[in-house]
Amino acid sequence: MIDADLEHWLTLLRRRRWVLHVGGDPRGPEWIAAHRPWESCADVVIIRDERSATAFRVPVDTETDVLEPLWVTWLYSASPVWTLRAVLTLAEPGSPDEPVHLMPAPPPCRIPRAGRRPVTVRPLG
Repeated sequence: MIDADLEHWLTLLRRRRWVLHVGGDPRGPEWIAAHRPWESCADVVIIRDERSATAFRVPVDTETDVLEPLWVTWLYSASPVWTLRAVLTLAEPGSPDEPVHLMPAPPPCRIPRAGRRPVTVRPLG
């Protein structure tokens, strides 16, 4: 059962029309990821289990795989509730409060292509 706080943040994710990626069986996924594209970057969250999630902002171009980035400009890891809260309250790209610190993407920011089968991708809304 999903607690009310987590459900609140997942509902906000859906309302803001993030693209959802579900790895494995949708009834019991191995991982859940979502991303929101911006003009020059994307915000991404990966939930691996009920205790572990990572969110990051990745600069994008036509070659960027948002689920296996080489670089990120912001990173946050904690429980799913705190991670969703952080990414959904992150300053928009280009705003004066936007955090930008280019760094190599650590392993928790990646879901290797080999680990993405089967995967279901759909826009939320």
